[in-house]
Amino acid sequence: MTKALDIGCGLKPKNPFNAVEVYGIDVRDDADANIVKADLVVDPIPFPDNTFEFVTAHDFLEHVPRLIYTPQRRNAFVEVMNEVWRVLKPGGHFMSFTPAYPHPEAFRDPTHVNIITDQTFPAYFDNVNRWASAYGFKGSFEIVSQEWRGPHLMSIMRKV
Repeated sequence: MTKALDIGCGLKPKNPFNAVEVYGIDVRDDADANIVKADLVVDPIPFPDNTFEFVTAHDFLEHVPRLIYTPQRRNAFVEVMNEVWRVLKPGGHFMSFTPAYPHPEAFRDPTHVNIITDQTFPAYFDNVNRWASAYGFKGSFEIVSQEWRGPHLMSIMRKV
């Protein structure tokens, strides 16, 4: 039985991998029972380690600040990536779908505070360079694929 988690899901979690069980996380108060309320900028993903075969983030990561002070300095985006890695089972897949540079859609929305490029995941969160380890990233992902879909960069990564 496969399980998927859609972070920043809104009212309905997406399930592009056709998992049997689907859960969501959002900051909304009016969410259904399979959607847990959490603010992932400051809260951990409220599920145990190695729970999901799939984690997805559609139009979410661009809203996660790279750096916050609460009151100490924290690398919120790196912490979210650590949490995604933590809740994925070994070999599990993470899919990010986000407006990215150089497209204007990456900048147009004033709530977009984290601009992703086609080099963000391969350079910082991959299993080769792992540059984000300097900022506290504990995992590593194999980059399975990246492709442009209009202004959105769809990245699929596998937990190694």
